[in-house]
Amino acid sequence: MNQQRLMQVLLAPQISEKATHVADKHEQVIFRVAPDATKLEVKAAVELLFKVGVESVQVANVKGKKKRFGRNMGCRKSWKKAYVCLKPGQEINFVDGGAV
Repeated sequence: MNQQRLMQVLLAPQISEKATHVADKHEQVIFRVAPDATKLEVKAAVELLFKVGVESVQVANVKGKKKRFGRNMGCRKSWKKAYVCLKPGQEINFVDGGAV
């Protein structure tokens, strides 16, 4: 795969209460990814950037919320997130900026 493309696949880690619960219980990390990213691209990008082994990847499309702006109805952008299951004994520590 093209290394330049892999650098653009991961947009940001999704850090929330649910994400930390999933990380502790299932050894998974959640990322916001490009809307056209595939599971194989996400796996290769995580292995390239964080130097960890990836067991599996699950992706989910998140619909944008409907919002009102005065009288007008609007909608936030839809986005895609990826649940990355790491191999046993590996983790990604975002505080230190990389893999442990």
